[in-house]
Amino acid sequence: MNRTEQIQNLFPKESELPSAVRLEGRIDQSRYLVGGTLRSWDGPFEEVLSPVCLRAEDGSASQAVLGAYPKLTEKEALEALQAAVQAYDNGQGLWPTMSVADRIRHVQQFTMLMKEKREEVVKLLMWEIGKSHTDSTKEFDRTIEYIQDTIDALKELDRVGSRFQLAQGIIGQIRRAPLGVVLCMGPFNYPLNETFTTLIPALIMGNTVVFKPPKLGVLLLEPLLEAFAESFPPGVVNTVYGEGQVVVGPMMTSGKIDVLAFIGSSRVADILKAQHPRPHRLRCVLGLEAKNPAIVLPDADLELAVSECLLGALSYNGQRCTGLKILWVHDSLVEEFLRRLSAAASDLPFGMPWDPNVKLTPLPEPGKPAWLSQLVEEAVSGGARVVNPDGGTVNQTFFYPAVVYPVRPGMKLWNVEQFGPVIPVVSYRDLEEPEQYVVQSNYGQQVSLFGRDPKQLARLIDPLVNQVCRLNLNSQCQRGPDSFPFTGRKDSAEGTLSVSDALRVFTIRTLVAAKENDLNKRIITTITRDRLSSFLSTDFIF
Repeated sequence: MNRTEQIQNLFPKESELPSAVRLEGRIDQSRYLVGGTLRSWDGPFEEVLSPVCLRAEDGSASQAVLGAYPKLTEKEALEALQAAVQAYDNGQGLWPTMSVADRIRHVQQFTMLMKEKREEVVKLLMWEIGKSHTDSTKEFDRTIEYIQDTIDALKELDRVGSRFQLAQGIIGQIRRAPLGVVLCMGPFNYPLNETFTTLIPALIMGNTVVFKPPKLGVLLLEPLLEAFAESFPPGVVNTVYGEGQVVVGPMMTSGKIDVLAFIGSSRVADILKAQHPRPHRLRCVLGLEAKNPAIVLPDADLELAVSECLLGALSYNGQRCTGLKILWVHDSLVEEFLRRLSAAASDLPFGMPWDPNVKLTPLPEPGKPAWLSQLVEEAVSGGARVVNPDGGTVNQTFFYPAVVYPVRPGMKLWNVEQFGPVIPVVSYRDLEEPEQYVVQSNYGQQVSLFGRDPKQLARLIDPLVNQVCRLNLNSQCQRGPDSFPFTGRKDSAEGTLSVSDALRVFTIRTLVAAKENDLNKRIITTITRDRLSSFLSTDFIF
């Protein structure tokens, strides 16, 4: 069977599914968490379709129906928000005034319960968003590791804050205090990991949270609802489901959201920010679009450049904000680069998420293959060509990767973030061309440089680090390790996320200060010795 036939016969019959990946019936989620109680919903539901299609006996295929989730209304959303507001209680609630050590214990309990759901969550990641079993497992395990790293980082931060400082006759203890109620909204491509990279630090620092799962990747969080309910005091964690305009808009316009933690598009982020009646009181932590370029220099190691560019452009089907979205290749190398890239793309295994070693899988976004086809067709009509055999072939939710060359200004692929398996390639003669592309871009997340000459690379590093927030030498763009700062310039981000930065971004520096005299020394000594305050404390967390 040739590749074209393999694509057309991609989807299995239900009877052909491996027993290990079968779902035991529909998952009709009717519960949502508000004020520590798992409430039941008897209103309308949103049906959840899998990107995986199942073939009928007549050969036709349709998306598998996984289940449904609640379409809550404004009333339920505002009830969830009010539960978080009451739990915070203007900073006087149980959670924000709890000691750091006690909050850590609650998060550890949640982590223990979460680990018990590993197999269930991994299976749902495959079915709901088409992520391979390998990558789904990595996402779960990386999230657990992130939580532990966050706990370790907080312990270190607290140890530093437990010290007193003396300056100009003033005694002071400086710590970080929570900001209030956080609205947390994660993306579909990493619905567990990237949601938790804002949710966990917001929680552990004493904020209360309302979180709305992405439209794709909802059901996989259902197994964790009981863990949230059991692990945190009432109102500390609350969930909402449904249409963003219906449930998110009213929460923002209420003015009761103190922090917006959102990973998605700048267009939606701008709408949400504009809805808040007191924007100067709203802190935003945003992960937005990117159009990360690779720049392949004349002296680049071609084998390495092709390997990293392929990985950067097609990992999880190119559905990563950190993915490589456009490749600039010197014209002395471009033909050989294209030949190797095309061959490497053709060697990538494709199929179902649970297939061994699979690299390319169906796409979860409705209408995405058709939209990607339009991008490719527009480029071809403007003089580009699809370089790799079968590039751009579509079967229902599956889009076979397309290497498109030459991409030029005026084509949508020049500026639009495709967020899918389309690889635009541009040739250049003068380095000023890709440099200016980065300068003029609306985005400023990362760049990858491929070359050997230290002087040439240094010449690019100095101007480009003032345009993007991470420059990768001879490697793809990426987020990790989580100890490194993750952010962007321009329309790509607001706020910085790393294990330690996230703890800071959801808090504000606050201090207790007193003149250095005998009375104040006695007061501070008594408070710390008798552990009368959670904030003013010299306790050392091991």
